[in-house]
Amino acid sequence: MSQSKLQPPRGTRDFYPDEYRQREWLFDHFRSVAHQFAFEEVDAPTVEHAELFTRKAGEEIVDQLYHFELHDRHLALRPEMTPSIARMVIARAGALRMPLRWFTVTQNWRYERMTRGRKREHYQWNMDIWGEPSVSAEAELIAAIFALLDAVGLERGDVKLRINSRALLEESLREGVLRDRPEAFAPLCVAIDKLDKIGADAVTRQLIDTDGAVHLDEAAARFVVAMLELKDLGEAARLAPAGSQALADLERLFQLLDAYGVADQVVFDASVVRGLAYYTGIVFEAFDTGGELRALCGGGRYDQLAETLGGKPVPAVGFGFGDVVIGELLKDKKKLPLLMRPVDDMVFAFGEGERPAAIRVARRLREAGRRVELTLSGGKLKRALADADRVGAARIWLLGPDEIERGVARVKDLASGRESDEKLEDAGS
Repeated sequence: MSQSKLQPPRGTRDFYPDEYRQREWLFDHFRSVAHQFAFEEVDAPTVEHAELFTRKAGEEIVDQLYHFELHDRHLALRPEMTPSIARMVIARAGALRMPLRWFTVTQNWRYERMTRGRKREHYQWNMDIWGEPSVSAEAELIAAIFALLDAVGLERGDVKLRINSRALLEESLREGVLRDRPEAFAPLCVAIDKLDKIGADAVTRQLIDTDGAVHLDEAAARFVVAMLELKDLGEAARLAPAGSQALADLERLFQLLDAYGVADQVVFDASVVRGLAYYTGIVFEAFDTGGELRALCGGGRYDQLAETLGGKPVPAVGFGFGDVVIGELLKDKKKLPLLMRPVDDMVFAFGEGERPAAIRVARRLREAGRRVELTLSGGKLKRALADADRVGAARIWLLGPDEIERGVARVKDLASGRESDEKLEDAGS
């Protein structure tokens, strides 16, 4: 087997023990915050029917699917979790008590161009609320995002959340450049979502492309791109139609975020539209304020997704928070912990004659809930002490011929260096 084949496929990762401990530390925080907000964890298959993800709005995600045909079925590795959650809701719509507060921590796959913080395989924390039409749901989710950032040790100000409303953008454009072409709005959002990646001129060219789904004239395209530069909700309000519900929702959301104590970490940004066509209302993305990384997380309202998949309309909002970008930011900020192996006790037998007694000691300690490493062969005491210290064990239990004869184990507390004899039958008590 070639050396290259001994590496994981490009864009995927191996998790050795130290990396796995850091991953589980982050996942534990995902779950802890979700539980604080009274969300329930669910899961779904990694392999789904491909048509769950193949929508027709020109989304990049469609071309990034890992998909295959097997026994006349077209299947795909899930690129995101939201459609799977929608499928689950539709399947039991009549039996579920709304609103639902669900979360997931799942592995996802996209064959995309890799940059720092972007891989082809990643894990993602999702929180979704189904059955609540008011922006109180968005406020709750955004508060959870900041609770997670606090929990992992980031300082307030390290991350800002940008908020916009696709509904407000759609209302404004349908009063003007899309008055006669409302069907162009979804592909327009897909195009303008690339603003940070390809720049204003390239987005303008996509909007006026006569072979594209939007094909605005140049003046209209430049007007749309100029709208995306708005960073003040008051300025955006002047372009909104009278009595705009989308504007009222945004204003209400900022009021609620103030009550959560996070309003100063949130800004209005008209350029945030999200690249997935199913978003219908408020959308948001979190970025590091240093501007070094891509979005840490993103989400928004998708009230029509269930309907597009064949179910009844259900209001819904959620976010996805990947593990890769937050890992990079935690490294940059020196907030990623170095975690030791979770070992409480090490049990060392000087020779094979003492091994049965060592096994019984280890068994009693494990039954008492201790995490115990039993050395599997003899060796030098110096090596055993160094290993116990390296793994962070609190104690090492030493069993030699003299200890066995006296019915005790010599126990050394590795923090204080104190040693004592413990009766073998008392181990674990």
